[in-house]
Amino acid sequence: MGYRTQLTNPGADRGYDIFASPDGLGLQEPRIFVEVKHHTAPIGAPAIRSFLGARRPGERGLYVSTGGFTREAHYEAERSQIPIHLVNMQKLRHLLLEHYDQLDTASRALVPLQRLYWPIRP
Repeated sequence: MGYRTQLTNPGADRGYDIFASPDGLGLQEPRIFVEVKHHTAPIGAPAIRSFLGARRPGERGLYVSTGGFTREAHYEAERSQIPIHLVNMQKLRHLLLEHYDQLDTASRALVPLQRLYWPIRP
């Protein structure tokens, strides 16, 4: 999507998160911090508040959860002074398909897809 990304060091949960910016160094805006969680249960408001609490003015957030988000988590995101976008599994799948052609080779190797053409009856 036109951003350069880098993985951050593993956090307390031993997970890797992502930092993205146009230049990859954070010198150009927007600076986007991404939290990624692979859970079956939805993420709640406390996790969103914690993530937002670490953000500074001018930064943006992206929170990805394969388990989705609770209604309260959506409320926290909507009322936040820091712009944040919540991405559930359905939205992640849509973004992956929409931008698959722009992915680098290593990313495509993680999710190998093949385009399938199907004839349409006139």
